[in-house]
Amino acid sequence: MKHLPLNPSIFRNNRKRFIERMEKNAIAIFNSNDEMPMNGDALYPFQQNSDLYWLTGIMQEDTMVVLFPDNPDPKFREVLVLVRPNELKEKWDGKRLRAAEAKQISGFDSVVWLDSLEGLLQPWIHLADIIYLNSNENDRKASPILTRDYRYAEEMKLKYPFHRYERSAKILKDLRGIKTKEEVEVMQEAMNITHKTFEKLLKVIRPGIMEYEIHAEIVHSFLMQRSSGEAYGSIVASGDRARTLHYVTNSEECKDGELILMDFGARYGGYCADLTRTVPVNGKFTKRQAEVYNACLHLHNFAKALLKPGITITDYTDKVADEATKTFVKLGILSDADVKNEDRENRAYRKYLYHGISHHLGIDVHDLGTRTEPLQPGMVLTVEPGIYIEQEQMGIRIENNVWITESGNDDLMKNIPITVAEIEALMKK
Repeated sequence: MKHLPLNPSIFRNNRKRFIERMEKNAIAIFNSNDEMPMNGDALYPFQQNSDLYWLTGIMQEDTMVVLFPDNPDPKFREVLVLVRPNELKEKWDGKRLRAAEAKQISGFDSVVWLDSLEGLLQPWIHLADIIYLNSNENDRKASPILTRDYRYAEEMKLKYPFHRYERSAKILKDLRGIKTKEEVEVMQEAMNITHKTFEKLLKVIRPGIMEYEIHAEIVHSFLMQRSSGEAYGSIVASGDRARTLHYVTNSEECKDGELILMDFGARYGGYCADLTRTVPVNGKFTKRQAEVYNACLHLHNFAKALLKPGITITDYTDKVADEATKTFVKLGILSDADVKNEDRENRAYRKYLYHGISHHLGIDVHDLGTRTEPLQPGMVLTVEPGIYIEQEQMGIRIENNVWITESGNDDLMKNIPITVAEIEALMKK
């Protein structure tokens, strides 16, 4: 791992939180993700199952977790399962974790090898009444691939058809949405890395630079600061390309007089940052660019002020929509007639702001968390309004990450330059 060691209490506490939600005499089993084939004998870089990482801090493939709090043998109530180190495989692919190393990372006391699990697991399951199995449940997911979680569930139900099965995902959606103070400290480090990277970019952006050169600077800066890399595919979109929300081609020239929208975030210790800033390629906003930018910043600050315990995402979105409508009329991109005649199911402001304002953030950049229940202290969300004007070939988005507190929220990116004056001053240097 590139990052400094994390406090294993993060993962011990996460397991404790999950176990407290389990029913009596139940066993829970979690699997790592598959290693995914690319072409020929190549594999895609391995990405750990987010739920398993949340419980363990372990990034290695072929890992499992077994939680059985009512196991008569205390040493097997929380078990980490690892692939046994193999000398020949290590010569090709690198070192695998030893038991002592894995215990230090994860806080587990018991580690067993994968090739010895079956003889242990069957008696444990015979003692249990309920089996919790995991599934990658995300409202945005639409994958045709039958992942290891689902294949394992089919195998277990064939082998143990008379047990009662429950979904771990339902519990994890609640738990992962509420970040502990220790988790937020790790996320803050990812945001600090992202902050430093943004300020470095302001020194290199100039007319004629290519989007991919800026992208290269982002990746280089992340790795030099012990980040494992990008939390998601970085967006470096100059000119009219900024209106494409997930523009990741990053292949064109940044021209004098254009704005450039950069949406990027570091991953550190398994946790994500998610920043967006829009800056002038030549270091100076035009009068109109500054006007639209300040309108977007107004929406950003308006939205951020609403994010407090008790509000729902639906109510929050409706309030931001009303403010966006008034703001867009002031900008001259909506008329009073547009607003008066709008379809309430497809409001007029949607022509210029066609995405959500916030999403949960954590181990995944679109992390687990409620979209219907009131927000609670501990949740971390993005705040990212945008204004996209086709007729002016302009796209602006401004994004920070906030932690919901008992009294309101804490902007975890409050020190990152955000105003027109701050950006121009840094680019002038």
